[in-house]
Amino acid sequence: MISRFSKFLDHTSEFLASRKGLLPIIAVLCVTLNFLLRIFTSGWLASSDLFLHAGIILAVLGFMLAWAL
Repeated sequence: MISRFSKFLDHTSEFLASRKGLLPIIAVLCVTLNFLLRIFTSGWLASSDLFLHAGIILAVLGFMLAWAL
């Protein structure tokens, strides 16, 4: 189990090392999607700001990984 997780982290870090801006771009798309959901819908997904929170977490994680790699 631990070796599979270790291999997953190795592959993920190698993938993201050459694509340092990928996570922040996905985060911007999530925040934009949340903005559009707030404007055009009124369901629980829009009121919970799920994509806003996920986008902020992805952006912070992306900047930290880009700085570390």
